[in-house]
Amino acid sequence: MSANVLEVTDQNFDAEVLKSSQPVLVDFWAAWCGPCRMIAPTVEAIAGDYIGKAVVAKMNVDENQAVPGKYGIRSIPTLLLFKDGEVRGQIVGAQGREAIESLIKQNL
Repeated sequence: MSANVLEVTDQNFDAEVLKSSQPVLVDFWAAWCGPCRMIAPTVEAIAGDYIGKAVVAKMNVDENQAVPGKYGIRSIPTLLLFKDGEVRGQIVGAQGREAIESLIKQNL
């Protein structure tokens, strides 16, 4: 995982995501998920491009069940965009860079 991507867990989710002063894109993923691995380089590149403007985080759904359950994550990869503690957008499935960046830009 890139140094620009924050790893979030059930324990630090509130502090790192809901209380963040910047928009936070959270990638819900699992190691066995092919489409998750496919979009990982794109998500990591976006994290580098938006330093100082938005935070990009990843949450492993096999290691953390409380937060994915709370937000109804049924399939992965799912990307949720949080701003001011609320979900402002969602992408389900392996989408291209344009779709992911569009979601971030709408919330900057």
